[in-house]
Amino acid sequence: MGEMLSNIGEKLANLAAEMLHDYTGFEVKMQTLKTEFQNLRNRETDVLAVLENEEIRTGRKRKREVKDWLEDVGRKKIKCDSLHQQVQRTKFYNIRSRLSLGKLIKEMKFEVEKLVESSKFPEGLLLEVCNTKGKPLVTTEWKGEHTLKQNFLTIWELLMNDVDSRIGIYGMGGVGKTTLAMRIHNKLLSDPKFRGHVYWIHLSQDSNIPKLQNDIAVALNLDLSTEDNENQRASQLFAALKRRKRFVLIFDDVWNPIDIEKIGIPLERDGSKLLITSRSVDVCYRMGCQTNMKIKVLGEEEAWELFLDKLGRGIGLPQETEKIAKEMAKRCAGLPLGIITMGGSMRGVTDIHEWRDALEELKESSMGPDDMETEVFPILFCSFNRLRDPKLQKCFLYCSLYPEDYRIPRDELISKFIAEELMDRRKSRQAYFDQGHAILNKLENASLLETTDDKSVKMHDLIRDMALRITRKNNKFMVKAGLQLSEMPEEQEWKEELDKISLMCNKISDISPCISPSCQKISTLILRRNPLKRIPDSFFLHMHGLQVLDLSYTWIESLPNSISDLVNLNALLLACCLDLKFVPPLTKLKSLKELDLNRNQIKELPQGMEKLVNLKCLNMGHMSCLETMPEGVLPKLSHLERLIISDHLQVRAEQLEGLKQLEEFQGLLHDVHDLNKFIIYQQKFGKLSFYNIVVGECDSWSRNHPESKRLTDKWVTFKAYRFKNGGEEKVLLPQDIQHLKFARCDGLKSCLSDLFASLKSLRTLKSFRISHCVEIEFILRVSSSDLTEGEQKSCIALQSLEKIILSWLPNLTSLVKLDLRAVAPLYGTFSVLKELRIEFCNKIKRLFTLTMLQCLHNLEDVYVSECAKMEELIGDDEEYNMDSDKSSYYSTSFSSSYKAQAVVTLPKLRALSLKWLPELQSICRVTLICDSVEKIGMFHCHKLRRLPFFLPHINGQVSPPRTLKQIRIGREDKEWWESLDWNHPNDKNILQPFVKCLNLGSHISLLDPGWKKLMFVFLFIRRLQVRSRS
Repeated sequence: MGEMLSNIGEKLANLAAEMLHDYTGFEVKMQTLKTEFQNLRNRETDVLAVLENEEIRTGRKRKREVKDWLEDVGRKKIKCDSLHQQVQRTKFYNIRSRLSLGKLIKEMKFEVEKLVESSKFPEGLLLEVCNTKGKPLVTTEWKGEHTLKQNFLTIWELLMNDVDSRIGIYGMGGVGKTTLAMRIHNKLLSDPKFRGHVYWIHLSQDSNIPKLQNDIAVALNLDLSTEDNENQRASQLFAALKRRKRFVLIFDDVWNPIDIEKIGIPLERDGSKLLITSRSVDVCYRMGCQTNMKIKVLGEEEAWELFLDKLGRGIGLPQETEKIAKEMAKRCAGLPLGIITMGGSMRGVTDIHEWRDALEELKESSMGPDDMETEVFPILFCSFNRLRDPKLQKCFLYCSLYPEDYRIPRDELISKFIAEELMDRRKSRQAYFDQGHAILNKLENASLLETTDDKSVKMHDLIRDMALRITRKNNKFMVKAGLQLSEMPEEQEWKEELDKISLMCNKISDISPCISPSCQKISTLILRRNPLKRIPDSFFLHMHGLQVLDLSYTWIESLPNSISDLVNLNALLLACCLDLKFVPPLTKLKSLKELDLNRNQIKELPQGMEKLVNLKCLNMGHMSCLETMPEGVLPKLSHLERLIISDHLQVRAEQLEGLKQLEEFQGLLHDVHDLNKFIIYQQKFGKLSFYNIVVGECDSWSRNHPESKRLTDKWVTFKAYRFKNGGEEKVLLPQDIQHLKFARCDGLKSCLSDLFASLKSLRTLKSFRISHCVEIEFILRVSSSDLTEGEQKSCIALQSLEKIILSWLPNLTSLVKLDLRAVAPLYGTFSVLKELRIEFCNKIKRLFTLTMLQCLHNLEDVYVSECAKMEELIGDDEEYNMDSDKSSYYSTSFSSSYKAQAVVTLPKLRALSLKWLPELQSICRVTLICDSVEKIGMFHCHKLRRLPFFLPHINGQVSPPRTLKQIRIGREDKEWWESLDWNHPNDKNILQPFVKCLNLGSHISLLDPGWKKLMFVFLFIRRLQVRSRS
């Protein structure tokens, strides 16, 4: 007994000590939590910086686990802020609250530490296409490529032998080294020797070993962001490349020799290759290249053929014009870049006087005494002069503010043109963007900008060099972008006559208080993408002419008060300043037209916001710490054309009244009343072109659209909203809506079109998504009242709909409620539908009728999963959802004709996926012709006995569909596949080579016994992760 009492006493003492520690160590724990959370914020900043850069540079998408991690961090921010506020409000004598909060702090610290630990992502941040194999590059096509083909074959032979592991390509700038290397890269991707392990790395003049290691790691989908030691990074790269056995690394535009061993590149006698391009043969030798090939200029005949191609083939030139054109092509000295640029600049010119003038200009073209050492510069400069239009020239020169080889998103660039006032005035934001795209197209057509495959543009490095030379002539630009600078330029470099300064994409973390540049004429200062934490108040004292200040993606915590005196500021760009907590008063900034506050820690809007009467663009997306939206601000900003409001702040329609110029809007409205009022106002007075409107609850719409990009779609979402009066509440939808979504809504009617009267009349709706809405039984009701009197003609409902996604609708019984006595087929309804996805809808038995199929001739993708009572995909009309006494005419007139034919067609169907449908007995009762089908997937549909697909006959022999690539089944479905009934004994043998068995053992069907009892729980769960079947 004594021993037992002693144990109890010891446990009580320990408990008391723990409680006392929670009570007295309260502040220390909170401080520790703040420190841990700052570590998490720093890691988040690093991850976002890598994502932003690599998504633009490579076009790859972030992994699902990375998205989830970022969302978790966002939720932790909100919880930590809430916890901090509770701590501040808790009194010392409130023992219960302090003990409770002490426990919460401990739990939160543990969760934050787990997030920091899980942020390493050893397998990389981005999805990899084709198992980390390279991707084809966009190359320029040439006519008259004899020299290029000869060079190609020479290099190709060197790559295919097992002797040369390092190969150099050298030649003067603009001679075509990069184009040749790109062609080789793309050809190697399909060569079996290297199995697609071909990686393109572009080097800039400032490239160093750490930067090069990072670039190679990104290409290999390897994350080195947490490893600072150069030797360790080299070891990881070495191991990753060795696993690929044979690979080709292509280093484009190498300026200085690089130690391959220090980087971590294994080039042994295993057939792996390193191919470099450089302007200097000395660089090739010093990098150990066994063979070096000089790229020579084009011959006169090839040069003329290329010039004609860029001028526009099929255009006959008069004799005198042709003579001038040949002289111009000859003066390009056989340099492909010069020929392409010069020919592009003369495209469309027909007047002989212009041709003569252009030739004289080319003869006299010179940019200084050192230019002739690079023959291409005078040619490029002449092409620049040929632009004539000053706004085209200014927009072109502006592009040089970005780093070398930087992919510049077109919309971002046009936004900068607007902020810089480089274009002609227009009446609307859309008109400005139309003008901007026209300008970029002209620059591309003149071959001064290169197009990419991701809605971006970039400058060839030589053309950028030429642009920078032009801007340096009058000391107008100072461009030190992407040079890995760790400190600001010296104060003497900040010349008084400077107009634009770009220091973006460097490593500048601090600005000395001693620097106070005297740049009274400066209009643009770009400091974005620097780990800049502090700016002294003195820095902006002598920059009163500043019009555009870009501090986006910096680590700044507080802006200096001197910002308040920049009265000429047009644009203040602070996007993704994740640590920003304070912006000084903006009262004096009456000229401000764009304010970007997307993603920060600001709790209150800057003072004087209501005074910004000329503001046209206001981005307040993801301001998760902002506690409220002051009611008096928005109504006074009557010139707003673009408004993005943080996804946790509900606004009332009254706050948006008066915004007659609004073209882009993204925000969360309080209820249907606000939606109706907003739509009526905009239809009557407004110019709304693009919108993302959510009613009810935050929808995390950043998945659909990042706030940093321009809105280009029209969304309305109802999220966790309760409709009033049993669905009798009148709801208006914009007539030009493109995407409609419902999630976890209550109070809906059984048929959605009964609640939304305008649903049938929408002519622009492209996608339609519903999930977790219990009341929904039908999407659309068609009755005799919908028909034109005296005509066998249906209402053309949902005629523009391309995508339908339905999930977790427990009472859904069919897509369409056919509630009529006599009706013709639904001719226009679903006529452009391409994709249908339906899952976890446990009452629906049939998806389509035979009659409905005639509307589905554009259907491409069908996905049906986990629908417990689904019996057949395509059923008879009389069995769909009508009473027998109302269906006789309908079924007799239309369905019977299909049965007589015994064949139906889905001409564009590419993919059919059927998963966990335990009652499915038939896909279609008649033969189904799908001439375009590529993939078929069938998993756990064991009552299905026959596949209805028609197999074509070629030369009297049964053959598989010519487009078929794969039939996927689960390993558990092998016995089912073997037991299927076939129309012809040989059909199975014909299809067998396409069958692939997948291991789905880790999948748990929510239709399995034991899970059904828990189904109701999933209506409230936001995220569920199952790690193993146990």
